[in-house]
Amino acid sequence: MARKYPVYKGLQQPLIFKGFRGKFIYWGIASLLAGLVFGALTMTMINMWLGALVLIGFVVGGLLYTAARQKGGLHAKSRTSKIFILNRYGHQKHV
Repeated sequence: MARKYPVYKGLQQPLIFKGFRGKFIYWGIASLLAGLVFGALTMTMINMWLGALVLIGFVVGGLLYTAARQKGGLHAKSRTSKIFILNRYGHQKHV
């Protein structure tokens, strides 16, 4: 007799956290860390208030950029209208 096991169908879905999917989660974390680093450097070298503005600017700008790039999809590729012809050596020729 064959045993039946329940199959979880969501295993192939990308990871989602706070609206960010897959690789864009790491992009969001990187923008947060970059904002903290550059904000802290600006606070120590120049001014506390300017450092706070740099921190907020990097974090908000990075997250907005990440959200905009995510709209292109997880596997966004450049789309060209050119025709590529490969010769026998594998080199491309634009037409």
